[in-house]
Amino acid sequence: MNPGTVSALLSVFPAIVPECILGAAACVLFLGATMRGSRHIWGGVAVIALAAAMMALGFSPSSVPSGASASSFVFIAPLHFDSLAMLTRWIALVGGLVLVLMSWDGVPDRFTAEYHGCLLLVVAGLSLTGAANDLVTLFLALELISIPTYVLLYLPRYDHAAQEAAMKYFLLSVFSSALLLFGFSYLYGLAGTTNLAGVLDALQRASNLPAVTLIALIMVTAGLCFRITAVPFHFYAPDVYQGTPTIAAAFLAFVPKVAGFVALARLLGYVVPAGIDVDAGRVGMALGPQTPMLLWILAAVTMTFGNIFGLLQDNLKRLFAYSSVAHAGYMLIGFAVAPYLVGTHAPGGIDAVIFYLAAYGAMTIGAFAILSYLSTPDRPVEYVDDLAGVSRSHPGIALLMALFLFSLIGIPLTAGFTGKLLLLMGAMSAPTTTSWTDPPALCRILALVGALNAAIGAWYYLRILAVMYLRNPIKPLPARRNWAGLAALWCCAAVTLVLGVYPDAFLRPAQKAATPLADRQSNIVERWHNSRPAN
Repeated sequence: MNPGTVSALLSVFPAIVPECILGAAACVLFLGATMRGSRHIWGGVAVIALAAAMMALGFSPSSVPSGASASSFVFIAPLHFDSLAMLTRWIALVGGLVLVLMSWDGVPDRFTAEYHGCLLLVVAGLSLTGAANDLVTLFLALELISIPTYVLLYLPRYDHAAQEAAMKYFLLSVFSSALLLFGFSYLYGLAGTTNLAGVLDALQRASNLPAVTLIALIMVTAGLCFRITAVPFHFYAPDVYQGTPTIAAAFLAFVPKVAGFVALARLLGYVVPAGIDVDAGRVGMALGPQTPMLLWILAAVTMTFGNIFGLLQDNLKRLFAYSSVAHAGYMLIGFAVAPYLVGTHAPGGIDAVIFYLAAYGAMTIGAFAILSYLSTPDRPVEYVDDLAGVSRSHPGIALLMALFLFSLIGIPLTAGFTGKLLLLMGAMSAPTTTSWTDPPALCRILALVGALNAAIGAWYYLRILAVMYLRNPIKPLPARRNWAGLAALWCCAAVTLVLGVYPDAFLRPAQKAATPLADRQSNIVERWHNSRPAN
């Protein structure tokens, strides 16, 4: 191994200090669980670990450290810390902090240390997913999210419903991982390397992709559709959300979805490491020109299915499970239209998806946090009717719930409205063609489908509002003083309002992270190819 390669590999370690902090804190929590159970002690340790990881991330080195060969780094290093990786890491850490606060009083004392330890490992896995530059590294990062999740689903409540939910998620997660690995094996066979930059470069240079590439596309997409709850791999969500505790359902609605969409952007060639000579006509089509049409179908079916079945739900967690399915469909619009927006400088592609992920996380975790805040062991809030009269017994909480529901609908001045507007305007910005069967014209049809689905979805959100404000409670919900839960609520509310009133605060970093042709070094690929030994 030449010195440049060794330097590139070693330069990765200073950049993963935040993830090392989270891993070390998780070990401390697991050891502490054998000594004493205390939600305040171990919750505080988790918050301190996340704060320390944020400080370390603020001083994290650049993606290509000085002294390391740029060509060796991008084609050798298992992790690549570009703009998308850094933004994903910030989303993971902030989201992890909110989830810790939300679950502060939701886990029994004797299981608190294990719960927060698993949660820190999941946050570390999500951070590494955004930076993965190798198929093996990406798979291990995704598994670092999945394996602790099996424990998280079981710890807060260990009745038969929680056991069934954890088992369903475990079995289907293993199945999706097998599909993903099967797709990775084809990518390795096509490119001769597991390095993600090398795989994308090999596919970009191929004049004609073999038919087996289509199998890789289907397997990889299917494996990740489980994580983003896209149809037809959504079927576990309603049962698992209903059976698992509310805090775990909030976790499932956010973390796997972020990981799935980021991995999808990497693997399909929407966002590639700096240095790859990307053909503007093949952005997002690394695994074949069929990619946009496949994602078009997934987007249309997923949001329609999710909203229609959401209308039929009385259980709040099942309702939000189908809401999660519908919002996955909205975000797939950005993937379907992104290849046709290259060169137009119009937002609405992957940058809109990244923006919507942050907005969706704030409004969905906020809604689940309210259900968790209002619930007590004797009086759980599980059905729509359980929220009757909340505007009278808890007027402030009802107002926050209205904010989150308005954002989920897409009412102006909320993050949800800005996110939906970016996605739909991106679909409408595709170049005009003379035929309605051409892909850009189909993007406009997808925008119409998205707008209709947003109107359908508004019904079941407004139904919750009507119950809170227009009905009298049979038995008012008791007052609570969960300060950590309130802090989580206010964090989600602040993000929802800020991204709605001043979207540029997050849209500009999202655009920088999602631009596949920005900051490219045109000679890196040639230098890498010239430096490879002849066969």
